[in-house]
Amino acid sequence: MSDPVRKAKLLVEADFVRFEETLLEALKPQADYLTEAEYETYRRGKKLRPLLMILCARMAAPPGLTDLPAKVIKGSVSLEMLHVATLIHDDIVDVAPVRRGLQTVYSERGPEMAVLIGDMQFIQAIRCFVEGIDAQKDMDLVRMVLNVGFDLCRGELDEILTDPSTGLLELQHRYFRTIERKTATLFGLACESGGLLVDCGKNQALRLGRFGRRFGTAFQIMDDIFDIVRPEELAGKTPGIDIEQGRLSLPILYAMEGLTEDHVLWRILRREPHTPADLAKSINAVADSPGLLRAYSKARELALEGMDFLEEFPESPYRDSLEEIASHIVDRGFDSPD
Repeated sequence: MSDPVRKAKLLVEADFVRFEETLLEALKPQADYLTEAEYETYRRGKKLRPLLMILCARMAAPPGLTDLPAKVIKGSVSLEMLHVATLIHDDIVDVAPVRRGLQTVYSERGPEMAVLIGDMQFIQAIRCFVEGIDAQKDMDLVRMVLNVGFDLCRGELDEILTDPSTGLLELQHRYFRTIERKTATLFGLACESGGLLVDCGKNQALRLGRFGRRFGTAFQIMDDIFDIVRPEELAGKTPGIDIEQGRLSLPILYAMEGLTEDHVLWRILRREPHTPADLAKSINAVADSPGLLRAYSKARELALEGMDFLEEFPESPYRDSLEEIASHIVDRGFDSPD
């Protein structure tokens, strides 16, 4: 089986069945307000964050553990709901008509309803996590979840408030800070809390969190690269949306270094009037620049750094699976589906 995510789901099949069942239960209180668009958003997702949490819990669990504690399963559901909430809010900010090849909640139900539905996912995610807590020591995890929620909001705001006229080095620094908050922290939470919820040692949990954050940063850089090079039928969204929306992703920032400020890419990012042909030209400029390979190299470096944090753990199918997924996110072809 070539897809390590599918392979991992089979490895933890019983745990993942419990996750899917618990997710459906967590959505039931919202049934009066959700349409097929929201349910399909959940169905279409790869469930990568809950999968990593379950794999980390299995890897860090004491020998002989048969069933994962219910709080791990509830925590994994919470992570998926947090993720879906950010997707709904992202699409509002981006005015995005399509997500994963489907009409977005924003485009189907309008911005007002999308905001409220996204907020509901955030709140239900926190409720689900709190319901799973069974010991006072686990309350620190609630604080971690709330801090991650705060960082997710800060990351979204940082992205919107980025000024393209700022120096490129400062913009690159801001990019990494933004994706740390917007993407990496949720992956870090998935991995670190997976260990903590099976009572692994603090140092082990910290290593899991560092693996998750490196993984998440690499994942986001690759997502930004795919926005430039992946065909629309595979990307599931409009190509070049980062450029169109003025989002300064890493491949774009690296490409800007080799282009004069009167180039069409710079003009679009300054929100000057442009045509579809101008957008296509700017996409090609990034795709053909050395910046694309440079961004890919950075993603690969971070994925490898992340895997180094797993070396302390005994060899197991779960560790192998985490390493395979980390390799896959940077090694899969640009013309292949996720």
